[in-house]
Amino acid sequence: MPSDKTDQEDALAEELAEIDAVLARSSRLLAGEKFAPRAADGEDVDTAVQGATAREALPNSLGPLIRDLDWDEDQRLADWLAVVDGLRGENMPAVLSAAIAWEAWQDIEPLQHQHWLGTLLVAALLRQTEKVGSHLFCLHAGLRIVPRDQRKSALRTTRLLAALDAFAEAAAAGLKEHDRLMMAKGLMERRLRKRRKNSSLPALIELVLARPVVSAGLIAAELKISQRAALGLVTELGIREVTGRGRYRAWGVV
Repeated sequence: MPSDKTDQEDALAEELAEIDAVLARSSRLLAGEKFAPRAADGEDVDTAVQGATAREALPNSLGPLIRDLDWDEDQRLADWLAVVDGLRGENMPAVLSAAIAWEAWQDIEPLQHQHWLGTLLVAALLRQTEKVGSHLFCLHAGLRIVPRDQRKSALRTTRLLAALDAFAEAAAAGLKEHDRLMMAKGLMERRLRKRRKNSSLPALIELVLARPVVSAGLIAAELKISQRAALGLVTELGIREVTGRGRYRAWGVV
């Protein structure tokens, strides 16, 4: 029995050592250190290097399969920026300018595999005009509500109206989310009654409202407290847990 137990401990120690080595290698790799490719069992280093070189060249050899080589992204992006620059010289409402910019992005399609970036750029245009200065406008929340046949209509006027409807729906969704968060803030602030002035609960409330989810480590780092104290504050505040796990737990206002 003692021998079996010793063998099990040795095997566990070896596995833990391998895990530590992998973690150390990953940390060094993230820090920018370059490693020679590992050779598989029965494979020399030269063969491993050749295999790594072939794998690096693979995306270029598959270019015609995953992207259109005639798709001039630089020129298309320049065409879209020309439309945006032209809108800045026009005296029209900021929302209408953003709708035209979004319609132009849909029509020109500057990027093959990053079409989602268009909504963020249009939201940035709105923010630049100080229409939504406190947050990044979530256009996707409104676009998914507008019917597809309107968004993809052959008539430009219909597409522009669909974009304006998407702006209105996104604004309504944002206001609804704001009301929900304010209600949650009011419920959490009820727990501040009869608390001492130097309590960390008010700061935790602001942190929870500012982040989608928070963890004990994040709370501890932001509030300059220990993780055990962070768990105690979470229990006092009664925030809903979103992970349902014993480790790597997270909480949020959902």
